[in-house]
Amino acid sequence: MKIIKLTFSLGVFVAVTSLLSGKTKDPGTSLDGYRFEFPCKGAMPKNPKKGAGCQSALVKGDPFKTDNFKKVVNFGGEAGKTYKVTLRFRGVVEPMMYKNGKMDGDYFYIGGEPNNGTYNIYKIDIASPKSHYFLNRQDKVGHRIFTIDYTKTIEVQGESSITLTGNGQNGKLISNFAQHVVPEIAPAPKPYHGQFIQIDVVKVIESN
Repeated sequence: MKIIKLTFSLGVFVAVTSLLSGKTKDPGTSLDGYRFEFPCKGAMPKNPKKGAGCQSALVKGDPFKTDNFKKVVNFGGEAGKTYKVTLRFRGVVEPMMYKNGKMDGDYFYIGGEPNNGTYNIYKIDIASPKSHYFLNRQDKVGHRIFTIDYTKTIEVQGESSITLTGNGQNGKLISNFAQHVVPEIAPAPKPYHGQFIQIDVVKVIESN
């Protein structure tokens, strides 16, 4: 085995040690920039009809079973510590109803379960402390499309897993017929052909 002698300043040494250990300086790095995406199949029409829907490009088989996606990420930090994580949610979505949980603002819903069998579900599951959240809550569903831009703070324990899921339920979605654009979020200045929510981590602080 060949041994290489390296000389670092203290700052560089700490950074390299962090990378080698697999830990990032910011515990929220694995979550920062994640995007829920429900793309429409085909190209966006030049003049979409108001209220128009589209077929989901996610579907690879049964539209009632394959119109979905899931990603699991591991939160950083230290095991045994709890962190307050401030997240910013921006995107273009259709409405969805939820029940048996708690409303927190116009779109964020704490706990509970879906209350409709055909509209898109955006969900975050935290393994520890065990909790889950929905991101596009409305009082009623319908052929509407709108932008969101809001910030919420949740608690996550160090080294907890976070599961991010989207479920279109039926292989269809409300298209971005209004051609909404979210400033500074790709594909701006062009509209996204479908729906999406991007998560950006604003701040992470220890809460204990």
